[in-house]
Amino acid sequence: MLTVKELSAWLNIKESTLYLWASKNKIPCRRIHGLVRFEPEAIQAWLNGFTPPSSEKPPGAPRQNAEDVDHLIAAAKHAAYTSRHGETITPSPRTKEEQHGAR
Repeated sequence: MLTVKELSAWLNIKESTLYLWASKNKIPCRRIHGLVRFEPEAIQAWLNGFTPPSSEKPPGAPRQNAEDVDHLIAAAKHAAYTSRHGETITPSPRTKEEQHGAR
């Protein structure tokens, strides 16, 4: 089992991000007496779930390229931070001064 610190180093993301994902069930984890732990096999399967089908590699082929891992992590971050309903938050086109009136 991996700790939050170990997995954050492996995925190169902040520990706080892992805690957030775990609290929202966006990453496979186990809670043991209040501690969050991760099974390496479950994390690898989770990462593999973000890989689009490709004819370049046969199913189950090991990932050896660092770019592959970076792509998987980017896809996982995108999935975790994107609303399931396709909603996006867009800033107001007006500036703060326009909203409160120029003085």
